[in-house]
Amino acid sequence: MSMFLDQVTINVKAGNGGNGMVAFRREKYVPDGGPAGGDGGHGGSLIFIVDEGLRTLMDFRFNRHFKAEDGENGMSKSMHGRGAGDSLIKVPPGTVVRDVDTGIVLGDLIHEGQQLVVAKGGRGGRGNKRFATPRNPAPEVAENGEPGEERNLELELKVLADVGLVGFPSVGKSTLLSIVSAARPKIGAYHFTTLVPNLGMVKMDNGKSFVMADLPGLIEGASQGVGLGIQFLRHIERTRVILHVIDMSGSEGREPYDDYVTINNELESYDLRLMERPQLIVANKMDVPGAQEKLEEFKEQLKLLKEDEYEDDIPVFPISAITHKGISNLLNATVDVLDVTSEFLLEVLDQEEETVLYKHTPEEKGYDITRDSDASWILSGDKLEKLFKMTNFEHEESVRRFARQLRAMGIDEELRERGAVDGDIVRIMKYEFEFVE
Repeated sequence: MSMFLDQVTINVKAGNGGNGMVAFRREKYVPDGGPAGGDGGHGGSLIFIVDEGLRTLMDFRFNRHFKAEDGENGMSKSMHGRGAGDSLIKVPPGTVVRDVDTGIVLGDLIHEGQQLVVAKGGRGGRGNKRFATPRNPAPEVAENGEPGEERNLELELKVLADVGLVGFPSVGKSTLLSIVSAARPKIGAYHFTTLVPNLGMVKMDNGKSFVMADLPGLIEGASQGVGLGIQFLRHIERTRVILHVIDMSGSEGREPYDDYVTINNELESYDLRLMERPQLIVANKMDVPGAQEKLEEFKEQLKLLKEDEYEDDIPVFPISAITHKGISNLLNATVDVLDVTSEFLLEVLDQEEETVLYKHTPEEKGYDITRDSDASWILSGDKLEKLFKMTNFEHEESVRRFARQLRAMGIDEELRERGAVDGDIVRIMKYEFEFVE
């Protein structure tokens, strides 16, 4: 069965770590105060958390950039910078998170409260106090903070409907859907128009949103596989509230009350406990002359039916999809019922599809060497660029330390092997250095 996807691409950037400080104690009676530069604080991470109150990715349509706070820089007098708090971003249950650039699935978020770190904050740079050794008691070395991770993510929600519209073909389900949401179903006055459930995201003024599906005109016997019944079962199973749309004008020559009974028998024969779902009756086409009398008659018959079953009064919402009358009333009632019906049927959602969580494999070398057309050498690679960003080039000693780190990674060695000679230009990102034998 085809799944409907609500899909959105966003950019997330974790906070950078604060920079470490180069400072020395300068106190009156301490002739050679030692190093006193504090460390930077760590940057904040960005964490997704599942919130069952959300049902769509609507919120991400308007806000596509998320950034966590940076850590504070280290200060003199050995004071460390403050670490930044993590930022939590709410996502609906059923969200699959994928890294756009690598295609790797980072996680499949299903249960209320489940969390996934999507971008890790950078660690704070160390202050010069950390680099003191007996050989070098007053180092002029400090690190810059590590950059926070930045990623482009694709969020994908396998959408199943919260609210299902049922009713005979041509009672106005597609029209209703097209009014309340941005869905544009094919609308025609012929039977079995809807061959695939049309889905629409309904966004209320109060910020709540839910998914409404027009479940195809169930015809008698659909549950036995006649017509279009069976492949929509998953949508119907997940549905929490059913809107039973009835044509009150009787324009097809059927009695509204007979329609109601027929469809409910149909739902019952699915045996999915569908009759236990809250059902709102929507009396459509109230703009047609004579519909009002039919509505009164319908309510009388409903009362008789219900007396046998001692059920509560069933609410009937008169609307006209053509003139939009009564629609906001209906939507508000729908949201209220959704809020109290929280049986969440996500199990149904993904029995077929197991998402594998991939472990990120670190690159072997951490760097790449390429030759530019102007004969300069270009160094690239995540690990190398991170070291570069964390080096504070204002201090000679930090620069020397960076050179040692490159040597330790085997970069000098490889440049020599590949024929680099004294005075060649070596480039890292947009900076140039001379290769020194």
